[in-house]
Amino acid sequence: MTRNPNMREAILSAAELLFSTRGFNAVSIRDIALEAGANPGSITYHFKSKDGLLLEIYKRHCGPMNKRRIELLVAARRVRDVQDRLEAIVRAYVQPAFSSSSDLAGGGARFTRLRAVMSAEGNAVVGRIIAEIFDDTTNAFIEAIEESLPHLPRTTIVWRSQFLLGALYYTLVSPERVTRLSRGEADGADMAEAIEQLVASTVASLQASDVDHLDTASRQAKPTQPPAKGLAGKRKENSTS
Repeated sequence: MTRNPNMREAILSAAELLFSTRGFNAVSIRDIALEAGANPGSITYHFKSKDGLLLEIYKRHCGPMNKRRIELLVAARRVRDVQDRLEAIVRAYVQPAFSSSSDLAGGGARFTRLRAVMSAEGNAVVGRIIAEIFDDTTNAFIEAIEESLPHLPRTTIVWRSQFLLGALYYTLVSPERVTRLSRGEADGADMAEAIEQLVASTVASLQASDVDHLDTASRQAKPTQPPAKGLAGKRKENSTS
């Protein structure tokens, strides 16, 4: 490959592409250098290590995204109506992830795919980077949801927030599946529609009864069943009938 005069950007772009398709563990410094048209030494010069390179990729995309999320969250918490406020809080989290890669806020489908792959690998380095980049912002959203749904325990809100994250990943990575399964009646690439569908489904999920409450109610309502007869008992019953 010919050398790119903006070597630092070329390395970042090459690493993002390779990490999003192969994962972090399977990609070497040499692979990234080859893709970028760089010497391996250029990568260590700019980023010190592969870990440092991944951290920079997350920062360049997620810094603007997290900033925008917090701006929208501040506005959402001012909404008086509780239902409207909850919807605004969820939308404040979802919408910035759909921003185009041109402004680096969210990074588009490629960076979202990278995030999904990194999360699935279970790499300790990746786990530390994700915690460093996202935990403060995520906790701010969880606390805002707690204020709107004070009857739900924090653990339930955390679970349901985790499900939102999975849905967000999959929506951005595989939009064509929506188009296919809807037989063309829905356009999976329609970002505005995707945002509204994600917000509506997440709000409904957050407002659902707590699992512990449902479990207790189910046990109380379930009629007492007689113990099941074993095979020998059934034979004896049949012989006397």
